[in-house]
Amino acid sequence: MNADIVEMRAFYHSALGERSNNAIAMALTRIWEPVAKERLVGIGYTRPWLERFENDTQITLAFMLAAHGAAKWPRTGPSRSALVFDEELPLADSSIDRILAVHALEYAESPRETLMEFWRVLAPNGKLILVVPNRRGVWARIDTTPFGNGRPFSSGQLRNLLRETNFTTARETEALFFPPSRRFLALKLSNQFEAVGLRIGRLFGGVIVIEAQKQLYQGLPVAERQSRRVFVPALSPQGATRNQVD
Repeated sequence: MNADIVEMRAFYHSALGERSNNAIAMALTRIWEPVAKERLVGIGYTRPWLERFENDTQITLAFMLAAHGAAKWPRTGPSRSALVFDEELPLADSSIDRILAVHALEYAESPRETLMEFWRVLAPNGKLILVVPNRRGVWARIDTTPFGNGRPFSSGQLRNLLRETNFTTARETEALFFPPSRRFLALKLSNQFEAVGLRIGRLFGGVIVIEAQKQLYQGLPVAERQSRRVFVPALSPQGATRNQVD
């Protein structure tokens, strides 16, 4: 499966996608502390979970990556979604209280630069929650779901990246212990797989869910650089050229 917004949406509307959605939502609930009137941004493909957590927020935005494409969110009312580059977010410094990033970091050209950009827009003591494919899990090895694309991570790799970009890791959990199978029995027993996996197989979940907090006591060096990102319309008409006649 390609990293495409249409295919991701189709996956989460399937029976396997619905079970995946629920399993990740349960994992997020285990580490998510509600904060009244917070400013929340979802980056990547976060539509299945934003509505679960937006009741306590002052504002909730859905940023979708240029490499994937964008879709309207929410379904009704004014749109609060935008197409963005993960290394150049259209936000002011220290303007966001929490970032939820799903289907984002594994597709980043430079995960370190992406995390540095997350650090920039987060407010002091702001929180980052990452959901990324686990390189030890089965889901990262099968490319028929969105979790089988991009770069999977181990827990140690994530913690090192977060430390290098001035985040302090807090809580961590996993999800998707059931196999990425569309067979009826596997889907029916998905909740049981999740319960057993949390007790005995924490290293082998399909995704790692980790929370980190922005550190303030050490500054990150900022270098001026020209944007490498350019939006190119899918159907951009080209003007006809004529040779000049002397």
